Amino acid sequence: MRAAVSRALAGMATALLCAHAYADPTSDPASQPPPGQPNGIINPPPTAPTGLARWLDPATAPFLPVPLIGADPDSGTTLGILPVKLITDEQHDIREIIAPDLLHNPYFGWGVDGRIYAYPSADEQWSVLGGIKQRVERDFDAEYQIGRQREQRWSINASLVFLRDGTQRFFGLGNGSQEAAQTNYTEQQELAQVQVGYNLSHAWQLLYTGRVQDVDVTAGTLQGIPSIQTRYGRIPGFGSSEQMLNRVSIGYDTRDDVTAPRSGMEWVLYSGVASRNSLFNDSMYSEAGIDGRDFWPIQPSTILATHVSLRYLPTSSEHVPFWALSNLGGESTTIGGDEPLRGYGTGRFYDLDAFSASAELRQRVAVINAVASHIELELAPFIDVGRVFSQSGTFPLSQLHAVGGLGVRGLARPFVVGYVDIGYGSAGLAIFTGINYPF
Repeated sequence: MRAAVSRALAGMATALLCAHAYADPTSDPASQPPPGQPNGIINPPPTAPTGLARWLDPATAPFLPVPLIGADPDSGTTLGILPVKLITDEQHDIREIIAPDLLHNPYFGWGVDGRIYAYPSADEQWSVLGGIKQRVERDFDAEYQIGRQREQRWSINASLVFLRDGTQRFFGLGNGSQEAAQTNYTEQQELAQVQVGYNLSHAWQLLYTGRVQDVDVTAGTLQGIPSIQTRYGRIPGFGSSEQMLNRVSIGYDTRDDVTAPRSGMEWVLYSGVASRNSLFNDSMYSEAGIDGRDFWPIQPSTILATHVSLRYLPTSSEHVPFWALSNLGGESTTIGGDEPLRGYGTGRFYDLDAFSASAELRQRVAVINAVASHIELELAPFIDVGRVFSQSGTFPLSQLHAVGGLGVRGLARPFVVGYVDIGYGSAGLAIFTGINYPF
């Protein structure tokens, strides 16, 4: 799924990180009685704010009017207001997020969005998101997950997506595609996906992924950027295309947490076939790949996170849509899909095969008390490398694109991660905001 439908929530994380710091009173010398004095409360606790002050205090406000700041290289800077309501339990764990917004984007005008994220338990989650802008863009995304902890025999993830996105870019095929070849197109897609996992043990899982996807690529609407058909004609994928994907994977997962792991690893080996009109054949392409994530605790507050991915399309028809090819660019990774290169926009490089590797040092620097929940502030210097190629015999580690940068993360354990990632590559500076770790 594209990250665009949830990027605005990064404004929430940014604002929460500006709230006052939270410190455990048992570890704060200023809160302890002087030597020789009895233990206990020395000064009466401060009176809880009331009236307007209650609404302005992040620790007591029923919702927080958060400045919305969304940015990435393709979408420009989106500004608005995001009233965030967090529903927490007795342990201050977030159980539900309600976050509508009013926003303005320089390309598509005014817009409104609505979001509900629900976390009934560590094993079950669901979300519903939708939005509309004055021009071009529309989106709807519903997802349900159960069995995330693999404590039962079966795990299920189902999602429905409608997305009309006017920011998409295409620079041509190949690892050496040039910035000067940039074009814009409008993408409308309807997607239904189900993943059914059979848990052989807590660590080992056999997973089936079935996806039906209808994508309509039409002329771009952004001023100053050529439309895709003016430079590349009716390349495969321009117009309407359908894809039916069947994928089987075997995974080994020892992470201590699915959302914000501190230790362990996840490795997935997968293979699949995609067709246009039938369930089980490779008339569009076949795929095979491996995806690995490792998390190394260096200190209690420091984690080295690494990711590597290699995807091949062993067979492909000459009419395979360009959007179904392997690609690099953007801030997030999807097994068998998008791979990160955080100095470029999403889908900056396309070709049959792709290699990607990333490493980041996640360092917790503060703990914050805001909107009835504890937020951890994390800084993460990172490096991404990767390339695309069309010949399976190509050495994946040659002619790599490289990006370095810094991530700022806000964690509301156990379910929520918000981020601002700033990357720098040969194309200059790129800024990404959103939710969830890149890997």
